[in-house]
Amino acid sequence: MAKAPGFAKAFAGRWRIVEMDDSDFLDLVEEAHLTFKGKSDGEIAFGALKGFLDVRYGARDGSACAEFSWEGHDENDPACGRGWAMIGTAGRLVGHFYIHNGDDSGFVCERG
Repeated sequence: MAKAPGFAKAFAGRWRIVEMDDSDFLDLVEEAHLTFKGKSDGEIAFGALKGFLDVRYGARDGSACAEFSWEGHDENDPACGRGWAMIGTAGRLVGHFYIHNGDDSGFVCERG
C-alpha cells in the first residue's frame, strides 16, 4: 500500500470503539478509542491496553484504508502488534486489531 497522506484527512480525529469481538471490557481503564493524528501518528485504547500507532494511509479494494503498527502496554506488560481500519457504511470505521503473539479482534468505531 503506497503512502498517501491525502487519505489521512478521512481518518483524522478520535473514533469511539463501539464494538469488538469481546466487548465486555471495552471501557475498563478509559473510554475505548482509536485516534489518528497528523501524517502517521495515533493511539488506541481499550480494556487494559493502550498503544501508540505508526500509520500508513492508502486504499484497499477501492476504499480509504489506514494500516498501522503499534506499541504500548497491556495490563502493564509491554505489548505490540498491528491492525487496519477502513471507512465503512454509515460513516463508521471497521477493521481488525492484532496483538503480537496474542489475541486479535475485529472492531467498529464511530466518530466521537
